[in-house]
Amino acid sequence: MKKLLTHIILAVAALLISATSICAAPAINTLSSGLFERQTGTAIRGYDPVAYFVSNKPVKGKEDFSFDWNGAKWLFSSQDNLNLFKANPEKYAPQYGGYCAYGVAVDNLVSIEPDKFTIIGGKLYLNYDADVQSTWRKTSEKYISDADKKFNVLLKK
Repeated sequence: MKKLLTHIILAVAALLISATSICAAPAINTLSSGLFERQTGTAIRGYDPVAYFVSNKPVKGKEDFSFDWNGAKWLFSSQDNLNLFKANPEKYAPQYGGYCAYGVAVDNLVSIEPDKFTIIGGKLYLNYDADVQSTWRKTSEKYISDADKKFNVLLKK
């Protein structure tokens, strides 16, 4: 019985430690998808941020074209896209560090699906899934205004 109790205590402690690392979110979303989010170190789940602008679609990046910026590894589909990003990362990086734009507006830092994106005013916004994106698009200006006010506060939680 004592051994079982020790195992339970260790399991709970491990869960608390992993939950703490998840809650201390980095400025750039490096969350994988799944029920239990974990940090991967790679932004936008490995998709090329420049491709959203030049190809108007998500394109998977390649390890051959990577760049470390703002605490995350960014992958690109070509050397040209990598060069564009290096010249002006703020232009191509998604808003709110790549967290779901709707989620930030409603006080949550959550992962995204790379194909759920919108470009508004020359800025890239990503969303959690199709349902969330549909809600977000209905009044995106209001959600953007709300998220602009909340993002930095959410990172500190």
